[in-house]
Amino acid sequence: MFKPFKPPLLKSVRKSTVDLTESDSESEFPQSRPTKKRKLIHVVEDSPPPSKKPPPSSSAVNAPRKPLLVVKNPVETKTSSDQLLEGLEGYYMVLWRKFTAKKHKTWDGDGVLSVYGGYARLQDISGRDMGRCMYKDPLLPGSTLSVGGKDVEVDCTISKADFLAGKPFLNTTAKRTQSSGSNSTSSPVPNATAAHVICKPNSQQPIGLSKVGLLKTAISSKGFYATTNKSMATNAKFKTPVLSTSIMPQKKDGGPTPRHDPNTPGSLVMKRMKDIPRGKEVVDVVVDPFLSQHLREHQREGVKFLYECVMGMRDFNGQGAVLADEMGLGKTLQAITLIWTLLKQNPIHGSEGVIKKALIVCPVTLIVNWKKEFQRWLGNERIGVLVADNNQKIRLTDFTHGKSYSVMIIGYEKLRSVQDELKKGAGIDLVVADEGHRLKTAQNKSAQAIRSLNTPRRIILSGTPIQNDLSEFFEMVDFVNPGLLGKYNTFKKEFELPIMKSRQPGASENDTEKGTAREEELSLLTKMFILRRTGEVISKYLPPKTEYVVFCSPTQAQVEVYRHVLESPFFGTLLGNSESSLQLITLLKKVCNAPNLLLKQDEEAARNSNVAQLLEIIPPELLRNPPVKSSSKFRVLDQLLRYLSTKTSEKIVLVSNYTATLDLFGQHLASLSLPFLRLDGSTPSGRRQDLVDTFNRTPAAKNFAFLLSAKSGGTGLNLIGASRLVLFDVDWNPAVDLQAMARVYRDGQKRPVKIYRFLMAGGMDEKIYQRQVTKMGLANSVVDGKKNESSFSPEELRDLFRLKVNPGCQTHDLLGCDCNGQGADPLPPSLPEAIDADDNSGDASEDNEDSDDDALFPINPALAPVPGTKANVAAIEQKIAEDAQKRRLEKAKGKVQALMQYRHIDASIFRGETEDIFGFEHEEVKDLKKMVGDDALVAILGDRGCKINYIFAKKG
Repeated sequence: MFKPFKPPLLKSVRKSTVDLTESDSESEFPQSRPTKKRKLIHVVEDSPPPSKKPPPSSSAVNAPRKPLLVVKNPVETKTSSDQLLEGLEGYYMVLWRKFTAKKHKTWDGDGVLSVYGGYARLQDISGRDMGRCMYKDPLLPGSTLSVGGKDVEVDCTISKADFLAGKPFLNTTAKRTQSSGSNSTSSPVPNATAAHVICKPNSQQPIGLSKVGLLKTAISSKGFYATTNKSMATNAKFKTPVLSTSIMPQKKDGGPTPRHDPNTPGSLVMKRMKDIPRGKEVVDVVVDPFLSQHLREHQREGVKFLYECVMGMRDFNGQGAVLADEMGLGKTLQAITLIWTLLKQNPIHGSEGVIKKALIVCPVTLIVNWKKEFQRWLGNERIGVLVADNNQKIRLTDFTHGKSYSVMIIGYEKLRSVQDELKKGAGIDLVVADEGHRLKTAQNKSAQAIRSLNTPRRIILSGTPIQNDLSEFFEMVDFVNPGLLGKYNTFKKEFELPIMKSRQPGASENDTEKGTAREEELSLLTKMFILRRTGEVISKYLPPKTEYVVFCSPTQAQVEVYRHVLESPFFGTLLGNSESSLQLITLLKKVCNAPNLLLKQDEEAARNSNVAQLLEIIPPELLRNPPVKSSSKFRVLDQLLRYLSTKTSEKIVLVSNYTATLDLFGQHLASLSLPFLRLDGSTPSGRRQDLVDTFNRTPAAKNFAFLLSAKSGGTGLNLIGASRLVLFDVDWNPAVDLQAMARVYRDGQKRPVKIYRFLMAGGMDEKIYQRQVTKMGLANSVVDGKKNESSFSPEELRDLFRLKVNPGCQTHDLLGCDCNGQGADPLPPSLPEAIDADDNSGDASEDNEDSDDDALFPINPALAPVPGTKANVAAIEQKIAEDAQKRRLEKAKGKVQALMQYRHIDASIFRGETEDIFGFEHEEVKDLKKMVGDDALVAILGDRGCKINYIFAKKG
């Protein structure tokens, strides 16, 4: 049947039963091609006639309409705040391009569009602002607009939480592997923290992934080559002499057999791989029982974590990991266990070990310690370890081309000169960087040397991953997993600056919300490859530890020297120069240690004429007094040394950042006839471990003290022969002090440990300590996931160069603590969570309302009183204590969490009336002595001439 042609309409109209017929002119010439003529529309007979004849072009053009009515709407006056709140709020992933007149247009890149406050703001995926325009209309996927001269098309929407967390700016594309917690085998599980993956039109491949990479993961090389049956002689390999019976015999049929029995009680079995090459079988990887029997529970978890990271089993793009356990938790043993497991086993049956060569890079002071640890746990028979230091001549080809050595230990400085030779041969399969926080800048030559090895598996061992700021943390993360956090400029703009801005005391609500979201996102992302455990996990294996922060009031000599420096006419000149300011800070730190340290003018001070002239103003008689008389910290140290040497058999470690201070230690110990050993930067590296071993073996009668430089020997050494440690001065970097204080509280310690941190109250020492608390709060919030506020405002830190000799403790006053120095119970570590819980629950507000009502409407005296029984009195006292604890929680809100975990003890209580008229000691004094928990400190506090002003004490 012939169907007439229907002309297209501009708008769809209601379908009606019509019959389109040809005109008479067309019927006369049926064989000729029809010309484009106007068609006539005839109504079918059995259908009712249409009321109106539809126009040929559009029914909307000639449609009747009512006349427009003039309506006068009342004009509403809008305030500026209402105008700012106009418009919708939304966040989108978009595609953008510059304006072009080309016929076939292409997009220039991806971006993020945020619409709020009546404006649409465009950023690229690196966080760079590209423009903004006024916009208040809703957007949907496919919508287009122009922002800053760029054509923009909306690809998809994102949530506000994802935008605030900065997920669109992170290079965290989800892996194409199945997550460990999923039971599905059909589809991969995307990364929980990954940003939206934008796909090009008509393509299933995400932008940024090469086709070559997809082919490599999809097609196995075995499918291209034919396999041939090899003879038994070809398959035979050299077999290492068996040292133990833990190796299981292989099955006769050649089936997969693990190297060690996974069913043995106490066996440590690694996680199985999900992605298996075609034609291969998976075999269990079981840690050698020779090592696993010595691992504690937290160390077993650490080995599993490192194995999953380097094998690519966790949901992030990379094969690196950071083991950030605190000092003394056995990071070395965990690394040795992982290296031995990867050398000898492979999860793919029939394959050799995952790695063949492992490189350990560490400070030169720890080279001998690493060698001893390998010998301790594996012996010389099982593994070959090559030590490369400056004292021995070695051939690197024995490691790179030979099979005798599987592990090489080398210092950071030595690595720079041999990096080219290490690239030869089979290459390096695994790099372990001990004390990896030293790789804190992209320009670090040691970091560049390791990067040049092209080793994807990298592990950092560091007890202090964040030392100063987030830029160092970024470099460490980018070292183990390159590109995971994108470029540093993007990270700085989208994460570092918002986080630091939100931690300022005067931060706005929007800045705080954004910074908190970015901080939580960064912590959540890095937790996939950073493992952090505190010393609490080994508290059950080691004796108790107590840390004391001892505030010593300055002597008259220190006050006068300090004032001469501050009142000098050269003081303002020195502050104007950054280099001179650092020299001035060092000078004041020496005054806090001992004024006679200024007699030894260093070369830098001699070159600066202003510093030299400032030193000449100080009266010489103030600098010639012995340190025991002129320094309050030396006076307390002298009392401590005398007590320990006469009434105990304990040994002590004295730590300082200055060799001149170590010289004063040595002179004072010699005057007391107390033997000691010393380790500083001038000690040869080959002799350092011998000094440590000698000190740990000998009793106090032969080696009573160990003098240690914090910069040279403050990392990795085990000085468990001593149970007391004095950190005599402080460093701007809190990691230096933490590393030094951890030398005595390590595996193998048998005695209770006492650690003393000496500060001169009101001086430079206390100001630097306050800054340390700020930096430690940043480290806790990002790495440990703990909430922490900025410690002190910039206004409170402007008095850096002021000396306060008022009674009391400035740090305690800044905390706002109401314990009155009587050692109230410290707050728990989960202080912020507790405060948030109280705020969210609303109980605190209800209690406050009740208390206000009680003040306005007192209790009716006509009511019957409560009987004064013992039970009622105890209940009332408990209620009072709980109310006091709540008030302390409220006051601690926004303050430093770390310092609120200490007991705050005012030492002036011990110098007052401690006994009643009958000669019995007051209960308050007895309780404070128990809180101090150290007989040596109690004896010093009881001295009338004691220079201790305040004590912060923390156990555990």
